[in-house]
Amino acid sequence: MISDERLDQAARLYDRAVFGADADAIPAADRCLDAVEADLAMARGRNLHARFLAEGVVEEGELTLFSRADELYEALGDARGRADAQFWIGTYQQLVRGDAEAARPYFERALELAEQADDDLIRSYALRHLGILAHMAGRLAEARACLEESTALRRKLNFRAGVAANLVGLAYIAAQEGREDDAVATLAEAERLATETESHGVLRWVADAKLKLRSTSV
Repeated sequence: MISDERLDQAARLYDRAVFGADADAIPAADRCLDAVEADLAMARGRNLHARFLAEGVVEEGELTLFSRADELYEALGDARGRADAQFWIGTYQQLVRGDAEAARPYFERALELAEQADDDLIRSYALRHLGILAHMAGRLAEARACLEESTALRRKLNFRAGVAANLVGLAYIAAQEGREDDAVATLAEAERLATETESHGVLRWVADAKLKLRSTSV
């Protein structure tokens, strides 16, 4: 069985508190356990979100879990953890509740915290979703800028499935801007990357995009 080092540390701190009469070990153990609880809440929240995407079943516990993780990360001074939690709270507002305006400040805060923590992956997610919000609002230049920056980060990280996902959005934007050749080329790259990474969900998005762009060009 693989044990989390933080749980092991909490057990050692317990021994120090009980057998060594070290009162300072108690709050230190609390911090270890809070960090584990925060990570577990994030994992459970993401799993509930995956279930929502697969089955369409809304579970309010998803937001509760992400909010609890956010509180714990804030108390721990964990900027990266907070960036992740803020992003997922925004995602809940955007995708589950369908409230773009409620989602925006969470994505903006996630981006700010991710920059503080120098976490390019979370930055790429926050930028992607800010781009989606801008696209939905018809602000094509802003949407393209966000998605292009997100895509550049994902290329640097070799996150090819994530690049493919972004390229689908960029293809729609290219088509709306009248750049039909760019839209076709962008979708072709998205399809190639999604195939190579076995990203079947993205391949469905590519197929849908091809149909929609073909119908609008007729």
